[in-house]
Amino acid sequence: MENVKEVLTKKSKRARMEQRGKLVSFLCIALIVLVVISIFYFVASRGLATFFVDKVNVFDFLFGTQWNPSAVGPDGQPLVGALPMILGSFFVTFLSAIVATPFAIGAAVFMVEISPRNGEKILQPVIELLVGIPSVVYGFIGLSVIVPAVRSVFGGTGFGILAGTFVLFIMILPTVTTMTVDALRAVPRHYREASLALGATRWQTIYKVVLRAAVPGILTAVVFGMARAFGEALAIQMVIGNAALMPTSLVTPASTLTSILTMGIGNTIMGTVQNNVLWSLALILLLMSLLFNIVIRFIGKKGALK
Repeated sequence: MENVKEVLTKKSKRARMEQRGKLVSFLCIALIVLVVISIFYFVASRGLATFFVDKVNVFDFLFGTQWNPSAVGPDGQPLVGALPMILGSFFVTFLSAIVATPFAIGAAVFMVEISPRNGEKILQPVIELLVGIPSVVYGFIGLSVIVPAVRSVFGGTGFGILAGTFVLFIMILPTVTTMTVDALRAVPRHYREASLALGATRWQTIYKVVLRAAVPGILTAVVFGMARAFGEALAIQMVIGNAALMPTSLVTPASTLTSILTMGIGNTIMGTVQNNVLWSLALILLLMSLLFNIVIRFIGKKGALK
């Protein structure tokens, strides 16, 4: 009787494996959470040192227009106005998203609604190829082709927000297109069938029904592409000019948060104001990435098809 009781109360091999699997999963999740928290803590502690250690005014940092951390202004504070880089980042991000969205929607409609077979055979490999091209190659193409083209058409040096917009447009196009394709494919088939049954033409169905039902997914794709563009560093650094000046036009040299950050982080000493302000730029980038993720989740939650 005791042997039977022991057998019944003893954990089986399958139960032990399940418990072990849950433990491993919990440890992996805990490690990921710890890494994310550590990254946020490290960047925040370095970035906030600009304001708590070096006593730089937050408004002067966010809205100042002069960037020269090695120099001191009339008020005795270093010239660390980050507004030119913030505006440059937002300009190239929004402009590249505006240019890329129509092309992405057109390609997605062709691949899903018009000619799925040819789209899968022709467009899909091209999009996958664009995804795999390194950033430095995009930057080199922009430096060799786009910058001279802008220079010949608009004059000036060719470096600036316009050249950066074209480079980022090519870089985010595969991402936006792929996610838009998924959004169109997620539209239920009976939406199309009901529209056609009511007498709508093929194009009316695509425009009035499919695209409207896929709007939340398309918006998610656009915001995801903007997040990619906002954080791009190497390619944009090669074509924008890297001048920490307020943008006055699309064809004058400008700068972004990432371009100034990557150029200066290796040439400063840890703990100095010149280094701390660069970490403050990194903190802005981190917060913007978090904001983009929140927006994506909000759009996905509000626009989920019932």
